Amino acid sequence: MPSRVPPGQFETKAFPVLQSGRIHDELNAHNWDLEVYGEIEKPQKWNFEQLQALPHSNVQVDIHCVTTWSKLDTKWRGILFTDLVKIIKPTKKAKFVVMECEGGHTTSLPLEEMLKPNVMIADAYDGQPLEAKHGGPVRALVPHKYFYKSAKWLRKLKFVEKDEPGFWEVRGYSNTADPWQEERYS
Repeated sequence: MPSRVPPGQFETKAFPVLQSGRIHDELNAHNWDLEVYGEIEKPQKWNFEQLQALPHSNVQVDIHCVTTWSKLDTKWRGILFTDLVKIIKPTKKAKFVVMECEGGHTTSLPLEEMLKPNVMIADAYDGQPLEAKHGGPVRALVPHKYFYKSAKWLRKLKFVEKDEPGFWEVRGYSNTADPWQEERYS
């Protein structure tokens, strides 16, 4: 059976807390919202309660940090990205998704990468509401990429025609971020 831990990674049982800047613990279910805009037919702005009313799914996935740790069998709850796009209906011009976070952090991925299995807008981890230290109340989950592509403290999703490399990418990190190819840096 092939390893579930990519090359250059080690398995941890812990869930390390890493970020640039501070943890945005001022965000909560009462003051958080998510705006979805850009090259889509139905722009949206949901508060936390409205987001909870959308169809939710549970996934169990392995996650891999660019700093070399991997955590296996993590359990998440949220809205699958494939379900989200059924609501907002991207136009033919939409080729990339820019994830905009509290504090100005951004990252982006091709829309086709966001439509892969288990990609979600997550609001729970391991059966509990997502803690601020792990990006709560809501973060992106893109388990087939290094974890800096799973944007914490998510506030906006912008659908665009041309890529907009984000915070880590303009500082030398890989824009493709495939852990199985060790695409850590550009």
